[in-house]
Amino acid sequence: MPPQFGAFTASELYCPKCARSQPVREKLLLVLPTGELHEYLCSQCATSLGEREVTGPALTAPPPNPPRRGARPPRLLLRG
Repeated sequence: MPPQFGAFTASELYCPKCARSQPVREKLLLVLPTGELHEYLCSQCATSLGEREVTGPALTAPPPNPPRRGARPPRLLLRG
């Protein structure tokens, strides 16, 4: 049976400190080779209410640009 739903993101969660359901903010915690780890925070008191892992293709940084041939390093301007 194919999955019926895609990925969910929470808009409100119960906060034990506020003792009621509160809107949440999603904060990126870690970027992993397999995806990302996010944390849900209460928008009123900033209590951590849960985590969500987003899986996807491996993230790789683009290769750095090689220096141009014959390029000079940038000059520093000193003002005094």
